[in-house]
Amino acid sequence: MPTGAGPSATPDGQAHVERRGAAAWVTLDRPPLNLFTPPFIDTLRRTFEPLVEDPAVRVLVIAAAGRAWTAGMQLQVLRDMTAAQAKPFAEALHRMIRTVHEAPCVTVAMVHGACLGAGFELAMACDMRVAATDARLGLPEVRVGVPSMIEAALLPALVGPGRAAEMLLTGEAVTAEQALAWGLVNRMVAPGDLRPATEALVASLLACGPGALRLQKELIVRWRGTDLRTAIEYGINAFAQSFATGEPHEATRAFLERRPPRWA
Repeated sequence: MPTGAGPSATPDGQAHVERRGAAAWVTLDRPPLNLFTPPFIDTLRRTFEPLVEDPAVRVLVIAAAGRAWTAGMQLQVLRDMTAAQAKPFAEALHRMIRTVHEAPCVTVAMVHGACLGAGFELAMACDMRVAATDARLGLPEVRVGVPSMIEAALLPALVGPGRAAEMLLTGEAVTAEQALAWGLVNRMVAPGDLRPATEALVASLLACGPGALRLQKELIVRWRGTDLRTAIEYGINAFAQSFATGEPHEATRAFLERRPPRWA
């Protein structure tokens, strides 16, 4: 959820969408720190929903304009929130982040600068994170009197219970270097290399079979909330299902013929 205070009056913010073939790039744009407010959260949800529902979108990249990915919640929102408003607000925030977390396409966060509170929860909801060396990631909610919630629950599985407890209970952020060492981000690069590194990752994802990529993502989503036996059954069914797409045949022929596969 929170962090930055930000100016007392700023525009509602917007999200720019750029389609590059089978990849969609969404850029958060609410200067100066992309702080979350109820209107901005709604804008993001309405931006993400049609993209994740579009079968032509195989990869969704979430980037941000300005000097921060997002510094979290605009504190004036919390200052003025009543007890009756708190739960509906949290549910609306969860709906937006869940849209990304459960997306059938692969999701990638391209992180720079501050990535805090609800912004960090959005980044954790992505399948992968590419971070610039200037990134700082954290959940400082306890420092403003509220617990970290909703997708903060993803943190223990990413970094382990002890490290998660330290981040959640102290509210301290970690550097990109520490996040890489903990497995919290997949790649760390210099700020000037952030976009090229993310583009290279996207290219490697798009080189995979479209149907196989979608089936693999579906399995990842299903594995999150099930036992091992059921997870394996899901995998067996997905393997059989993949042969209905014809992709295994094209991929193996391409490998044997020493050529790139031609996906339909």
